[in-house]
Amino acid sequence: MQYKMPPFRRKKSGKSFPVKVCTLDAELEFNLELRATGRDLFELVCRTIGLRETWYFGLQFEDSKGFISWLKLDKKVQDQSIQKSHQTASFMFLAKFYPEEVAEELVQEVTQHLFFLQVKQAILSMDVYCPPEASVLLASYAVQAKFGDFDEDTYKPGMLASEDLLPQRVIDQYQMTLEMWEERIRVWYADHRGMSRDEAEMEYLKIAQDLDMYGVNYFPILNKKETDLWLGVTSVGLNIYEKENKLQPKTTFTWSEIRHISFDDKKFIIKTVEKNASNFVFFSQKVRMNKLILDLCMGNHDLFMRRRKPDSMELQQMKAAAKEEKQRRQVQRNRLAREKQLREEAERDRANMEQRLIQYQEEIRLANEALRRSEESADLLAEKSRVAEEEAILLSQKASEAEQEIKRLRLTAMRKDEEKVTLERKTREAEMLTARLVEESERRAAEANRLKDELLKARAAEKQAKEKLLDFLSRSTYHGSSAPSPISSHSTLYSAPLSPTLAPELSLLDMEVHRSTSPELNMNMPMNMNMNMNMNIEHEHDFVRFNHAWRRRSTFTGNRERKG
Repeated sequence: MQYKMPPFRRKKSGKSFPVKVCTLDAELEFNLELRATGRDLFELVCRTIGLRETWYFGLQFEDSKGFISWLKLDKKVQDQSIQKSHQTASFMFLAKFYPEEVAEELVQEVTQHLFFLQVKQAILSMDVYCPPEASVLLASYAVQAKFGDFDEDTYKPGMLASEDLLPQRVIDQYQMTLEMWEERIRVWYADHRGMSRDEAEMEYLKIAQDLDMYGVNYFPILNKKETDLWLGVTSVGLNIYEKENKLQPKTTFTWSEIRHISFDDKKFIIKTVEKNASNFVFFSQKVRMNKLILDLCMGNHDLFMRRRKPDSMELQQMKAAAKEEKQRRQVQRNRLAREKQLREEAERDRANMEQRLIQYQEEIRLANEALRRSEESADLLAEKSRVAEEEAILLSQKASEAEQEIKRLRLTAMRKDEEKVTLERKTREAEMLTARLVEESERRAAEANRLKDELLKARAAEKQAKEKLLDFLSRSTYHGSSAPSPISSHSTLYSAPLSPTLAPELSLLDMEVHRSTSPELNMNMPMNMNMNMNMNIEHEHDFVRFNHAWRRRSTFTGNRERKG
């Protein structure tokens, strides 16, 4: 933040030089006249930032020799050995003196804010020692002062890790990550909901003022024994510290106990109120340091005495105005809180309405989808009904066809039953015929055997007849012609053909006897009724022919015997 102000003029405009003044949250640039004093510059800065509690602050700078000094208000700026950078004088607007009780003495909000920034920087830069627990609590108030109320919707993990909130000494003291420190700070930060920036900064200062090193300006000194010590200038008095311990003072002199303070070159003398008490003497390193120590002692002593007097009219007016301003801000804050609450309620109602709207839309969508599914189901059911009707018609047709088929099968079964009865009847007849044929066959076989025996007897008789015939023929030839040899006559007898009447009879007789005596007639007789009947007929014919042949043969043989 940078402010550019017109050059400061008293009565006449003359030559000027640039000046840069830095507060802890802003940077101011001015053009000062060469005759401007430190008070002119200080009042210009205070008017610019709106500060009325000016007695706590001063302009700090680094002189030409590198020492830290405070700008003297009654001397010209150009006459104070200010180190210039690029022809520009640089100053720091800082708190030079500290109040004893911040809640009671600090009136303006800008004063609180400047003290908050300076104390916070001193703690983070480890110029003021702060325990780890107090550091975390102070960091939570600093976050509340910067970001406002904790909001879970806008808060993102890692948001506080980028902020400079804890001293490096505290971070190094424990083996904890930045995320773990952030979580601890976030827990405290969430508890500060509803706290304004000035309230959070005031709570920060209330905790910080109880620190041992708060508001103490340290200077290295030597006692009479040349022991290194620390001199601490505070708002309530002077403290003497050992070199290794800046927390617990070894000796303390309150401003009410000190009667006179003076220095002679490097020697600094403190006289107490008690007459019999000896003076406290110490030695500083530089005379310039003694001047600074004396200036701080005088300013702190004046404020110490001022606090114990009734407030001036100006301070009463400031406190009254600050009180009215706080009340007005409180009313405004309450109204804003109420409006915020109403807005939050309205947002919750709107969110609920939106949620209900979403629910209704979802219900409508589900209803439409259910309706669409119902329509699809209705169409599907109609289609299924149509298909069912078609299937019913088809099934009825199939049922009628099945009934017809059942009737046909029943008729077929009845026919099969009739055929079965007929078949059984025919089977019984065939069995009876077969039994009769078997019986007839056995009878015929017996007859055939008998005829075979008769045939053998007939052949034996025929043989005898042939022998007799040959004998007769031989005798006839012997008497009628020259007698041939017996061998020739026999050959001629067998080679000569039989008479036309006898040959067929003998051939037929041999065939009939062979067929009648064949064993295949009894072994391979078929069971078929028609074949048996045909064979019976054939056997009957053969038997008749055989009888005729036998009769003819017997007649022929008898005739031949009678002729012979």
